[in-house]
Amino acid sequence: MRLGAHVRTDTDPIGTAEDMGADLLQMFVTDPQDRKMPKPEPHPDTDRIRSSPIDVVVHSSYIINVASLNNRLRMPSRKAVELQAAAAADLGAIGLVVHGGHLGDGEDDAEGFANWRKLFERQADKGGFAVPIFIENTAGGDHAMARTLGSIERLWDAVGDFDQAGFCLDTCHAWAGGEDLVGLVERIRDITGRIDLVHLNNSRDEFDSGRDRHANLTDGHIGSEVLVEVARAAAAPVILETPAEGVADDLAFLREQLA
Repeated sequence: MRLGAHVRTDTDPIGTAEDMGADLLQMFVTDPQDRKMPKPEPHPDTDRIRSSPIDVVVHSSYIINVASLNNRLRMPSRKAVELQAAAAADLGAIGLVVHGGHLGDGEDDAEGFANWRKLFERQADKGGFAVPIFIENTAGGDHAMARTLGSIERLWDAVGDFDQAGFCLDTCHAWAGGEDLVGLVERIRDITGRIDLVHLNNSRDEFDSGRDRHANLTDGHIGSEVLVEVARAAAAPVILETPAEGVADDLAFLREQLA
């Protein structure tokens, strides 16, 4: 099982991952908060990243919302997924993580799920994405596309027949979204047939809070033994997105518990 963390030091992601003993790392290829979603620039350390034995997964911009019914957001989001997937491929990444997205009050969620399908349909006409797209469950929002198992099932009904549609399970998001983590891996697999990546995070907030605030593995409201069992059951690559000051200790703890 490959274990790693989101690397916040963009200037030397491989060096940071090596220092903490990670098997893989997660990184951005552009400013995740930039609302313009510009085309990613080549990373100055591309050759080292590609040649390293440390695997890479890229997290897309937070602004991306391919489900949106607003053309001024949805259409740039589609293009951003395409461009960021290409940038991920340039780094030799195993996939691009994209949040499920959300709609506005009163909007028809069936249209949001249909927009997710159109993302893959339109890209298939261009030969597909450069890397698989790992759709991540989200923590809050009454109109989220991937908060509950019910919404994930409807999303998978829309995209599950595309080979490039993968799933990223975030434990903090599931907890905040009101999903019991015990047995969750099996329930997700019953819907999607797959878990391609796990974001293993504890939560600073109570169950079903709708709040996405990560905590270190042994510090939050989720029992660390439950998190370890999720990682073990998923048998997928694991990325920690826990607070930076404790992430190296989290990685060492998780490796010891899974040994």
